[in-house]
Amino acid sequence: MRAVILGLTSVLLGLGTSLASAVEQSPRPQMRPGSGLITTAAVVSADLPVRSLRPQVRPDGLGDETVVLASTDPGFDRWVAGFKGRAVAQGINGRVFDRAFRGVRFDPEIVNKDRNQSEFKREIWDYLDSAVSPVRVENGQKALRRHRRALQRIEAHYGVEKEVVTAVWGMESTYGERLGDLPLIQSLATLAYDGRRGAFFEKQLVSALRILQSGDVTPENMKGSWAGAMGHTQFIPTSYEAYAVDFTGDGKRDIWSDNPTDALASTAAYLKRFGWTKGQPWGVEVRLPRGFSTRAAKATRMPSQWAAQGVVGLNGRAVPNHGRASVYLPAGLQGPAFMVFDNFGVIKRYNNSDAYAMGVGHLADRIGGGRDIQASWPRGYNPLSFDEKMEMQRRLRRKGFGVEKIDGIIGPNTINAIRAFQQSVGVRADGLPSQELLALLKRS
Repeated sequence: MRAVILGLTSVLLGLGTSLASAVEQSPRPQMRPGSGLITTAAVVSADLPVRSLRPQVRPDGLGDETVVLASTDPGFDRWVAGFKGRAVAQGINGRVFDRAFRGVRFDPEIVNKDRNQSEFKREIWDYLDSAVSPVRVENGQKALRRHRRALQRIEAHYGVEKEVVTAVWGMESTYGERLGDLPLIQSLATLAYDGRRGAFFEKQLVSALRILQSGDVTPENMKGSWAGAMGHTQFIPTSYEAYAVDFTGDGKRDIWSDNPTDALASTAAYLKRFGWTKGQPWGVEVRLPRGFSTRAAKATRMPSQWAAQGVVGLNGRAVPNHGRASVYLPAGLQGPAFMVFDNFGVIKRYNNSDAYAMGVGHLADRIGGGRDIQASWPRGYNPLSFDEKMEMQRRLRRKGFGVEKIDGIIGPNTINAIRAFQQSVGVRADGLPSQELLALLKRS
């Protein structure tokens, strides 16, 4: 998912998305509008806790067993044998390797998922309907209250607002509901052996072995998405090594635990590392003067300079001086306009997508009690309320169209069910969750 162009963004849902944009091109597809990924391993900033990096070997209790594979693929077995030599040459203890690969097999389902990341197109307003749904906002407020003490300490230490950290958590794993439950070593080994992006996944696999070697997690508990993203806020292994912190002080950087503190602190550390400015909004909804052009939006100016050109807040006054800003038009001149600041770009370092950055920023605003976007989107159809979306999903399910969850969130599964229903009754299969669709479901 990269940038949204005239309101259209490509989206891959359900993978939780990422510190994917962390330390180099992340394997996880964007969100969808989503999941984009970037950059290369960096040295941890000196302002992060020293305890965040603990590379010591902890072979005690690992035993002297030789790797025992569960594979029925001789080629994969030979690859593992060859990879062991490369891993050991990069500092991986042989016993750590053997324990990590005990029972590992080639998993063709992982390859199938990698090969079939069908992109599904959705408009920015449909994306935000899901990303900042009433349920996600409510659950985010509950999560913030439940973990307020830890989040306040994290905010005080890193200078990243608790609402922003909570919003990333909500976007990445639905506040810990969807961490990923696949054995990480097996997934990464399968993808490295498969070879389509072999060098990238082999690098992630070596990094994962170093994490095991440090003692932060056991092979049994090192689980994640099919593409190697881990924990509450979905780090890939190289980004974990560079930015994860032990904020609880228990000697482990545990981003998998039921206690999300280390994961949330690691997310704040990452944002801080890339320049987060406390107190600066990601963006502010603005009003544009008549005749404003998309070319003018690309300029970077102080809010007072924008005000001189007629770009003002919804209250009709100049936007407060939060620093230099540009104008973001996610749906072109026909939809809402936003003055976006440097923090918008910092969120994109986590996941390189304009839509994702806006989703995190707006979700953080709503979790903190802010209001919804005021201007109308150029939807081109009469939208459903949140409750009506759940009614639509229930009716689709009763008619046998495979809706997995009645949650009011319009993701790929629901879109496909809508289209299948529309085809069955002979109308245009546009997949839109509209009032017209609901009326048709009630009649048929």
